[in-house]
Amino acid sequence: MWATALAAVVQPPEIIFLEGPLGAGKTTFFRYFLKALGFTGYAKSPSFTLIETYVVPFCTVVHIDLYRLNQANELEALGLSDYLEEEVILVVEWADRVQNQLLKPTLLCNIKIPTDGMGRSLEMQLSSLARPALRTWFENI
Repeated sequence: MWATALAAVVQPPEIIFLEGPLGAGKTTFFRYFLKALGFTGYAKSPSFTLIETYVVPFCTVVHIDLYRLNQANELEALGLSDYLEEEVILVVEWADRVQNQLLKPTLLCNIKIPTDGMGRSLEMQLSSLARPALRTWFENI
């Protein structure tokens, strides 16, 4: 639900960080988000490839998983700066693995697993970089 609602207001350029423990549902969140943006194919987890790129009707969506990075300087080898174009939505999992090496996210989504393991909760933080449509949506949820 939240991924679909977010997709309705997001506009490139956008940087979204997805945080949460292993198994929290970050990639599942991304798949629903991508589907809501109009992607009809299968969205692979970038756990091993690190980067997957998808074309949706109005932009390109880049999904990055940094879990396997051991050092922040490995980020340069990924060529991340090549993806920071005007019409790109960048969704990054495990951004905390490369502290302070990435641009500041527009939106931080933290998926939490309750202690009983049932369900999920989502905490979101909007940065000062957010555009008016996203800011209005965020203030009204």
